[in-house]
Amino acid sequence: MAKIIRSKSATKPGAKKPGIPSSPGKPARKAGKPKAKSKAWTPAEIHEAFSRFRKANPEPKGELEHLNPYTLLVAVVLSAQATDAGVNKATRALFAVADTPEKMLELGEEKVREYIKTIGLYRNKAKNVIALSEKLITEFGGEVPRTRAEIETLPGAGRKTANVVLNMAYGEHTMAVDTHVFRVANRTGLAPGNTPLEVELGLEKVIPSEFMLHAHHWLILHGRYTCLARKPRCEVCLINDLCRWPEKTV
Repeated sequence: MAKIIRSKSATKPGAKKPGIPSSPGKPARKAGKPKAKSKAWTPAEIHEAFSRFRKANPEPKGELEHLNPYTLLVAVVLSAQATDAGVNKATRALFAVADTPEKMLELGEEKVREYIKTIGLYRNKAKNVIALSEKLITEFGGEVPRTRAEIETLPGAGRKTANVVLNMAYGEHTMAVDTHVFRVANRTGLAPGNTPLEVELGLEKVIPSEFMLHAHHWLILHGRYTCLARKPRCEVCLINDLCRWPEKTV
């Protein structure tokens, strides 16, 4: 009689099958479902939100004190990793004696350091202020340029600095994304993004043109005084009924 040979791959009675948990009686764990994204704001909701901001504060102003486009540029450069209040305290005296690139160069780096020594990273910032002043004179005729690309070539000035200057000094419809704007855009679901640039482009895409001149100020002020990082004041928020944040307290 022929000998019967069983295949090694044959499954024996009671043997584990692929996908069955090794512990008897325990069901296989289901893969976790991805976290659902919040529903995107409708154009009508976005218009309503910014209409409320405009009604509450028709002419919002930036809180950095300045005298002209040049002093605005310097103030924004100095404000990196510093508070507006701290910058204003230092620049009031500085701008009283140096409100042009020429006067700043005449003042010199050492004296600039003395004026701004209460601001974080003041040594490097003083160096940048002198360097950007010199570049403005040699390459731009002593005037702050009117394009983002040109402003970004100045020492200490990045995309956010350029957007602030273009908006506040020249009335351009730019969106400067700082920590406040980044938080508000993501928390509310208005324009989620993983980077400031993603948020900037997202906000520019959804905010109607009629609001863009003041939009970044409204969002900054909202993040600074209402939509706080640790304890957001949802109870007084102008847009709490529109906000998509699942943890809001109203």
